[in-house]
Amino acid sequence: MTASTLCRTAAKSRIAAVCAVAVAGTLLLTACGDQTESGSTKAGDGTAENSAPLFDKLPEKYQKSGVIKVGTNAEYAPMESVENGKIVGVDPDLATALGKQLGVKFEFTSGSFDGLITALNTGRHDIAMSSITDNKQRQEGLDDSGKKLGKGVDFVDYFLAGTAVYTKKGNPEGIKSIEDLCGKGAAVQRGTTYEKALQKQSKACTDGGKKAVDIQSFENDTEAQTRVKSGGAVAGVNDYPVALDLARKANGGKDFEVVGEQVDAGPFGIAVNKDNTELRDALKEAVDAIIADGSYQKVLDKWGAGTGAIDKAAVNGGK
Repeated sequence: MTASTLCRTAAKSRIAAVCAVAVAGTLLLTACGDQTESGSTKAGDGTAENSAPLFDKLPEKYQKSGVIKVGTNAEYAPMESVENGKIVGVDPDLATALGKQLGVKFEFTSGSFDGLITALNTGRHDIAMSSITDNKQRQEGLDDSGKKLGKGVDFVDYFLAGTAVYTKKGNPEGIKSIEDLCGKGAAVQRGTTYEKALQKQSKACTDGGKKAVDIQSFENDTEAQTRVKSGGAVAGVNDYPVALDLARKANGGKDFEVVGEQVDAGPFGIAVNKDNTELRDALKEAVDAIIADGSYQKVLDKWGAGTGAIDKAAVNGGK
């Protein structure tokens, strides 16, 4: 296991986010109007002809409102985080590019990660875009035991990332990979696919006759980072691009370092209600369009996330 906004791999990157809607007190930030750009029609006027290439592909609801409401958890720089009161990062900038193709604005609201899919399926958001790993569990609305909890969601895959391990700067315990966490404390955000990666590794530890990983799960990733920094956990687990950004920027690069290579790489997807297939298909076309015109790669390079680039969007490509 952060804008103007199922990881976290098939095993991570952000476990099925099918928990309760964000609890009271969760940070709620709605993106300002200047964070995205639309086509020639003013958002919501529904009168003038919209010149955006894919405007006609959208359901009438969004053509009239000029807005797509996006749920995110803005704690995952460089993907999505809050700077000076605005949600910024890869996902918001990609949304701006998508908005130019579709002729609408994407308005981001931040809440708890494990409530995003619930909020999506109750109609609070139109989509969820928050470094969510696309996997079968989320597609089918299942919990960890395979029990059906909801109808699940569809995904439009737009990025590729795996799980990474990071430690306190200097790596005092000599951690080289996730396999070295047997019998040790590891911090992670609750409800993510990288929490599941730790659970998988813990089982591998005990199956091999070693002690289980002491998995320390927190409501948000900032708490997990603090745990590692204080020495309460020997390592943290996060999305690979997020861990790299953390190591580069936290306290000027003095707090953390990434160890080993990313594992279990899988697609990040834009989550869409299964009943909203027209919007899903329009988003897929828009992702392909920004890949083709170069704006996609430009955004990734701006945020140092170019290693996650894909060649073509997919629907429900996760396993």
